[in-house]
Amino acid sequence: MRADINYSDIIDSDEARIAQAAADAAPSQPSSEIDPYRFFVTQDESKYTAENQEVWQTLFDKRMETLDRQASDVFLDGLKAIGLTRDKVPQVTSINGRLASLTGWESHPVPGYLPAKAFFACLAMRKFPTTITVRPKALMDYLPEPDIFHDIFGHVPLHADPVFADFLQTYGQAALHAETEYHVERLARLFWFTVEFGLIAEGGRTKLYGSGLISSLGESDFALESPHVDRRPFDMDLVCDTPFEIDHYQPILYVLESFEQLRDAMVSYAERVLEESGVKPEAVLV
Repeated sequence: MRADINYSDIIDSDEARIAQAAADAAPSQPSSEIDPYRFFVTQDESKYTAENQEVWQTLFDKRMETLDRQASDVFLDGLKAIGLTRDKVPQVTSINGRLASLTGWESHPVPGYLPAKAFFACLAMRKFPTTITVRPKALMDYLPEPDIFHDIFGHVPLHADPVFADFLQTYGQAALHAETEYHVERLARLFWFTVEFGLIAEGGRTKLYGSGLISSLGESDFALESPHVDRRPFDMDLVCDTPFEIDHYQPILYVLESFEQLRDAMVSYAERVLEESGVKPEAVLV
């Protein structure tokens, strides 16, 4: 989320300002000294308005109308596993009660935009920085920045899958220690074309798993059905070499054969990144 945008008073507190300052300072710190817990804030359920609750319920209902046939089975299984419902804006702690026992991942509320290094430090520890603001009703169909629907509904169900969970932590470990612009740029592209806008082949069909597609009412149809989308087989090097733009529907998407394919390719790439950064892979990767 851009630091200059605040859609509500949900993150308007001294605690949030202190946490944001800690996150903003992370890029100047050695990777081994970054403490993600300093970036986390308390989610105050009482701050959510009637409009916030309506937006959550409306988005949940609209997406579930089509996701049962559009989304990866792994995503849908994860949605059930973490107990996500339409009833109200979820409390992150209630999600963690189920999630942590499945894969060791947890979601933690953050005050807004985290610099890349701070974000990667969280992923490396299986902590997912979670936006807790809710998009305005007027921007319900499209929001350029993450909100809690994008983060909790779009991202977190996949964290319940052991294979995807391993991939995401390995990604965070590699990205945290990447020191060259070459690898930083390639890893950003990898995140974009997988975690945010990834497709996967399941049961003879192409399905959604990327959060940007899962949480979007319009782009999910476009990604699966438009003749203007180039759906390419996943290849790590090709993905990392492909530039992207953020201000329109994506004309190029990559299709995984399985999440095991993604995990294994990430391990190989992470070993390369770490070795070039002078870090022993066995000291970092788990």
